[in-house]
Amino acid sequence: MRDADFFQRWMAAVAASVEREADHLTELDSPIGDADHGSNLLRGFHAVRAALDTEAPTAPGAVLQLAGRTLISTVGGASGPLYGTLLRRTGKELGDAAEVSDDALREALNAGVGAVAQLGGAAPGDKTMLDALVPGVAELGTSYRAAADAADAGARATVPMQARKGRASYLGERSIGHQDPGATSSALVLAALADVAAASGGGDADGTR
Repeated sequence: MRDADFFQRWMAAVAASVEREADHLTELDSPIGDADHGSNLLRGFHAVRAALDTEAPTAPGAVLQLAGRTLISTVGGASGPLYGTLLRRTGKELGDAAEVSDDALREALNAGVGAVAQLGGAAPGDKTMLDALVPGVAELGTSYRAAADAADAGARATVPMQARKGRASYLGERSIGHQDPGATSSALVLAALADVAAASGGGDADGTR
C-alpha cells in the first residue's frame, strides 16, 4: 500500500528529474515548440514542492490534487493545464483514502490519462505526451519499471511522427525527425515513479511488483 509520503516523494523525484533535464527538454522544444517546455516545468515543479512542503497533505489523492492545482496556476502554455489535469484527475480518482494499492493507482492514472486525452483532443500517434503516457500506464499492470521503460520507448518513437496536435502540428512535415518534449517529460514522470517505488522496498527494481 502507498501512503501520502510515497506520493510526496514521487513529486519530489519528478521535480529533481525536471531540474536535471530542463535544458534538454527546452532543447527538444526549440525546433517544434516555443523553447520553454523545460523552464515552464521547472518553475511548476519548484512550486509543487513548495506547496507540498507548506500544506503537507495526509492522503495520496490530496497530494496529487494539490500538485495538479499548483501546476495549473504556475505553468504557462499547454503544459500546466495538461499536467495539472493528469494529476488532479488521478488524485480525485484516489479519493480520501489514507493508503492506496498499486492497482488503485494504476486505475487512477488511467483515468488521468483519459482526462488529458479529452482536454487536448489527442490520441496516441499524434506526437504528444500521450505517446509516452498511454503505453507507460498500460504497463503498470506488469511493473513500475516496465511502465517507465514503455514510456521512454514511446517518447523515442515520436521522432519519426508528424505532429497532429499542439504547437508542433503547425509545422506539418517539418515536425518529423524531432522527439516530442511533452512525451519526453511524461516519461520522466513515470521513471520517477518507478525509482521511488524501487527505493520504498515494495518496488520492482528487478521487474517484479
